Amino acid sequence: MTDILLGQVLSFDADPFAKGPEAARHEATGAVAIEAGKILAHGPAARIRAQFPQARVTDYGTCLISAGFIDAHVHYPQTAIIASWGKRLIDWLNTYTFPEEMRFADPAYAETIANRYLDLALAHGTTSMCSYTTIHPASVDAFFAAARARGLRAWAGKTCMDRNAPEGLRDTAQSAYDDSKALLHKWNGVDRLAYVITPRFSPTSTPEQLSALGALWGENPECLMQTHLSEQLDEIAWVRDLFPQARDYLDTYEAHGLLGAGGLYGHAIHLTPRERDRLRERDASLIHCPTSNTFIGSGLFDMSLAHTMRVGLATDTGGGSSFSMLRTMAAAYEVAQLRGTALHPSQLWWLATQGSARALRADTKIGNIAKGMEADLTIIDLASTPAIAQASARAQDIWQGLFPTIMLGDDRAIRATWIAGKNTARGAERTKP
Repeated sequence: MTDILLGQVLSFDADPFAKGPEAARHEATGAVAIEAGKILAHGPAARIRAQFPQARVTDYGTCLISAGFIDAHVHYPQTAIIASWGKRLIDWLNTYTFPEEMRFADPAYAETIANRYLDLALAHGTTSMCSYTTIHPASVDAFFAAARARGLRAWAGKTCMDRNAPEGLRDTAQSAYDDSKALLHKWNGVDRLAYVITPRFSPTSTPEQLSALGALWGENPECLMQTHLSEQLDEIAWVRDLFPQARDYLDTYEAHGLLGAGGLYGHAIHLTPRERDRLRERDASLIHCPTSNTFIGSGLFDMSLAHTMRVGLATDTGGGSSFSMLRTMAAAYEVAQLRGTALHPSQLWWLATQGSARALRADTKIGNIAKGMEADLTIIDLASTPAIAQASARAQDIWQGLFPTIMLGDDRAIRATWIAGKNTARGAERTKP
């Protein structure tokens, strides 16, 4: 059956980092028609209703209908330790992350946290995500099974580490390759799921393990590869000690076949000119994690890179301090302000939707409202709290109306979330026969 959703509709014809706010299209009295998990059409409500007269209609009033949020860098195993106090990166890993990840040897615990994380993500309007897991294959199985049950387009991979981690959280070069290959063959391409080759970062992988995972990526170039890069200055110094022959941090990946299109490099704050040039030449993706970068004191990402490179936006749960992509957009705005740039609301919204989809090489499938795209949609109440309502009531255009929700919004702003054309039943809608 065809469904029509009524409300304000926001879509993009182009990249606002290149074209400015004119890259976006706003239909104040709009509609989106969906069927069999895909978008059939969108435009003025009267035209869409006339085009599909037998459709079931859900009226969201003045709420905004948007592509669902896409979180391009998540650690779902860190769900339970989000907002833990007061550590920088290496201390964070040793004090909070590694002890928690040890628990994922238990498949039942992995299943519990995977379901909890995905329910929290959906409640915040996130419809796709790319997640790290732990070294345990069961942690991958748990995430993918939970994502599949919800019909999500999702990415994940076994996190590989064979040094500088506690006993019980280390694999080997060979087992990392073997486990990753088996999981890739088990899950990649199943429904809307995709496997991501995942060395955690250079300090926790020997050169032998990096080479093994580089070989696996070379054998499966259709897959993405995710890792971390240049998050903190003391981390960079550690990498320099561990890889004295490397030209820079990026070279520790490049030398082992782990630099290329389809590479996702989380954080990427303190890049050298050579690293920037090589990432750009290889058409790699940078993933900006602003709440994490401020929470653990990493530094300020250079958003000017979004003019010439693929840049996605992410919560970095749980080093990041929120599950909300609205809060993540707000933090990205604040970080950019500290670097002297005021990001426009159109740029922030694009980063959380089409920009992240582009970083994940999925922008022909998700991240926008356009004919033929998968119908993953988030419905935003632009007056979800008294503070937001009084600000949006004064708005003269969509951007003035949307910006208060970006800066002040949370899960209360999420009126509904649709996955592959199906309402996940968040919020109460008025449905007309």
